[in-house]
Order: sequence, then C-alpha cells, then structure tokens
Amino acid sequence: MSEFVWKGKNKRGIAQKGVIEANSAEIAQSQLSRRGLKDLKVKEKPKDMFENVAFLQPKVTNKDVIVFCRQFSTMIDAGLPIIQCLDLLASQAENPTFRKNLKMIKEDVEGGTTLADALKKFPDQFDSLFVNMIAAGEAGGILDTILQRLSESLEKAAKLKAQVKSAMMYPVITMVVAGVVVLVLLIFVIPVFQKMFADMGGTLPGLTQMVINISDFAQNNIVYILGGGGLAGFSFVKFYGTEKGRRVVDAWSLSLPVFGMLIRKVAVAKFTRTMGTMLASGVAILDALDIVAKTAGNKTVELSIYDVRSGISEGRTMADPLAESGVFPPLVCSMIAVGESTGALDTMLEKIADFYDDEVDEAVSSMTEMIEPAMMCFLGVVVGGLVIAMYLPIFTMANAVG
Repeated sequence: MSEFVWKGKNKRGIAQKGVIEANSAEIAQSQLSRRGLKDLKVKEKPKDMFENVAFLQPKVTNKDVIVFCRQFSTMIDAGLPIIQCLDLLASQAENPTFRKNLKMIKEDVEGGTTLADALKKFPDQFDSLFVNMIAAGEAGGILDTILQRLSESLEKAAKLKAQVKSAMMYPVITMVVAGVVVLVLLIFVIPVFQKMFADMGGTLPGLTQMVINISDFAQNNIVYILGGGGLAGFSFVKFYGTEKGRRVVDAWSLSLPVFGMLIRKVAVAKFTRTMGTMLASGVAILDALDIVAKTAGNKTVELSIYDVRSGISEGRTMADPLAESGVFPPLVCSMIAVGESTGALDTMLEKIADFYDDEVDEAVSSMTEMIEPAMMCFLGVVVGGLVIAMYLPIFTMANAVG
C-alpha cells in the first residue's frame, strides 16, 4: 500500500488534513468519504530520501504525545476499537516519526500484543510511567479515563518544566553575554587604550594597571582559557554521569540558597502529581513508587523515594520515611499522613500537587524579580569598572593640566 496526503472538511466545515494508507488514490478518497469528510483533495505522498536516516527525522515532542492521549481517549470513549483508533491517529499525525511509530504500534496490537507492551518499544516517547498506567487501564477496562489523566498529567508536567527552564535560562544567558562582553573588551578594546597610555608615558593609576595586566593575560592565554573552560565543562558532564557524581551534584543543588528551594518544590510537585495519578489509576503503591523514583530527576529525591518504598514493604506508612528523608517539607508529610489515615491518599496527593504548582509559580516569579536587579548590578559593576579604569588616566591628565 502507498501513503496519500489528503485535505478536506468535516461535517461541521472545519478544515482537516492527514495521511492515509491505501492501494490507490480512489480507494483513499472513498475511505475518507465514508468518514464524513468532503471537499477532499488526495494525492500520493512524495518520497522522502532521508526517511531511513534516523538523526535527520524530527523528534517526537511532548505536544505530540499529549495530543495523541486526548484524541485516543475521545475515540475510546466513543466506542471505537483500539486498532481503528491507532489507524486514525497514525493517519492524522503531522510528525512523520510519530506517524511511523504509531503504525508499528498498530501492527503489534493487530498481532495480539497488548497496547502497553507495544508502547514499551518506544521508551523515548512512552516512559515507564506511561506504559504502566496504560497497562492498568487495559486491565481495569478504563483506558479512556487513564488516557485523559495521562494527558492532564503530561500537560502540567510540561508547564512545570517550561517554568523552571525559563527561570534558569535568564541568569545563564546573562552571565554568558557578560562573559563575552568582558572578553571582547579585554582582548580588543583595552589594548587600544594601552597603546595610547604607553605613548603618553607616566605612571598609570592602580586600577588601570590591574585591568591592563588582566588584558595582557587574556590576550596571551586565550587558547588556554577557552580550553580550560571547555575541559571543565566536559569534566563536569562526565562526573555527573557517574553514580557518585549525580549524588553529589543533586544533593548540592538542593542546598543552593535560591535555586535549591525551587528545585525542592518542583520535586515535591512532580512526585505528588505522578504518585497521585498512578494510585488513582489503580497501580499498586510499591510499583508506583518504583516508577516515580526512576522518573524523579534528582538522585537525592530518588533515593528518598526508594527508602519510602522499603519502609512500606516492611509495613510502615508512607509519611514516616518521607519525614525522615529530610527532602520533603513537614507540611507535605503531614498531609500524606492524613490521606493515608482517611483512605484518600490519591486525592490528597493531587491537592498537594496543585498547591505546589502554585508555589512553583510564585517561586519562579520571586526569583526572576530578585535575579533581574542582581544581574543589572553585576553587569554595571563589571563593565562600568572596566570603563572607569580606562578613563582614570585621562581624568588624571586633565586635572594635571588644570
């Protein structure tokens, strides 16, 4: 069968497009007409010469997976069979990589594989949390509900990630720009003043001489400076890639003055959101904790969750090991204890997650408000200091002439 690209309108006149497999354009048009589509334009999809080159293909994004979950949930709720749903979703997927993966998943399900096992073959798009929740939905006959919960959970996780990324990017970009500006001044601008001062003769002020010495060092050792910076970055990445490195860096990140609190709140929001979603979906608590630990994103938090899992397997509650870890705030541990005693742990975890989502919003806003003036002061002191150092001899000469 060949692939055909189509455009058309549904019964409400809304424009739609997609890709469909058929033996001919006429058969493709007939299949689309049976779906209630009209004003159809069908043509064979042009061949992509790079379709077998993996690194040149577009990556599957969170948005692709979220849209897939929402549409899949609606179709299942409408009573469509899983294979037909996957066929429709594959034909409508705009991302060619995701479309190809969905076709493979459909073929596996047609061959008798469960949906969860078929999804498991694509861990980059569907992690262990996703697969286990789908398995629970298949076993409990509530696949549409599970998909709806997954889409909501993924949307909130994506929003949380975007907030943290935006908060971290501002100081990083500012520091990089400041470093480039200072390096340009030291290597290209200050030597011009240095030559002018040498022609004038006389003794330079201490601040000016210090800046000129730094400029000489930067000019003579620029290769070593850049190489040392690159080596330091490479060494950090390699160290963080080890078990010990992750433990050390992640523990240190939680103790940072401003960022540490934000990282802790993000970890709490992610843990409670994921745990609450899995428990509400019928996943066993020990299995849920194992999956949540693997997706924690912070080694210190991961080890704390494994301690909680060990405690529960020994007959303890969840709240006590969480309190002993020192990672989770006392308020969270108290609310979890209430949820356990009332038998509504999943609901309580969702409430904690909602609360900490708002806390992250406030923390990001506060951090941005604090960082902006701090960065401005830093740039003003560094760049302004260099400018003043270069003009001090001129001021001194003007005073002498006066």
